Amino acid sequence: MKCIIRKWKREDAEDLYQNINDLRILNNLTDRIPYPYHLKDAYDYIEAMLSADENKIFAFAIEYEGKVVGSISILRQDDIYRRSGEIGYYLGYKYWGKGIMSEAVKQTCQYVFEHSDIERIFAAPFDYNPASQRVLEKCGFEREGILRKNGFKNGEFHDMIMYSLIK
Repeated sequence: MKCIIRKWKREDAEDLYQNINDLRILNNLTDRIPYPYHLKDAYDYIEAMLSADENKIFAFAIEYEGKVVGSISILRQDDIYRRSGEIGYYLGYKYWGKGIMSEAVKQTCQYVFEHSDIERIFAAPFDYNPASQRVLEKCGFEREGILRKNGFKNGEFHDMIMYSLIK
């Protein structure tokens, strides 16, 4: 096993801060994550994940060789989409290309399918992020289509590629 997923701990804040405070990562994530990212942001995130409803947010630290190297979560959707969850993740730059994220995605999806009534997990990476698309494909996600000009990031519209995995 390349990595383990586990619940966040308050002492993970420094590793979280060190790994996410990088534009190579943040350019692929939502704008809810600030840049620059401060240590206080890491503590606030961990507190939010520790106090979140565990049936709505499945949030895990990704641990590799004893260090937290990234984050992965599945967010249950609302209303008629309540049996679907959106997966989101990131990995510290120096850990890219080692198969860690593929392993973390597999573990997280398996956990959510086994411990909830979620039937569909989806992701919509930016079109300019082929590495994330490859991770999803390696984990059995199927490409469903292109969401044209769906994301507005860094002052530009971008297509997003919809993927899903069915239980």
